[in-house]
Amino acid sequence: MRGRALSDGVVGDGDAPSFGLYLTSRPHQERWESRWLMWPDFRIPRFPSDAIAALRDAYDRSLTERVEIACAGGRGRTGTAIAILARYDGVPAEAAVAWVRAAYRRGAVETPWQRRFVREAPLARLP
Repeated sequence: MRGRALSDGVVGDGDAPSFGLYLTSRPHQERWESRWLMWPDFRIPRFPSDAIAALRDAYDRSLTERVEIACAGGRGRTGTAIAILARYDGVPAEAAVAWVRAAYRRGAVETPWQRRFVREAPLARLP
């Protein structure tokens, strides 16, 4: 699993994931299997329940596949998504933002409503 800023440019063939989840205002597609979520910059997903389902799918895939999560800058939306994935992996909701800032990128999860989304997102129990 990796987070990435789309603004960093094209990924080389040797670094390509097998699946990508893209969190942008406009549709985004890569040359590998991908899913796009409508997620405006500095906000939470337009359709939160769809986002939770897509993040669960990304988490499940990451157990056996190379997965990337990306938005334009790789901080707010990507950090928020990675914090949700951390919750799926057992990080407590109230610690997930601090964890992603320490493990992924300082300043990740940029806005108060993104932090609230991380804390309050209703995640399905893992089987």
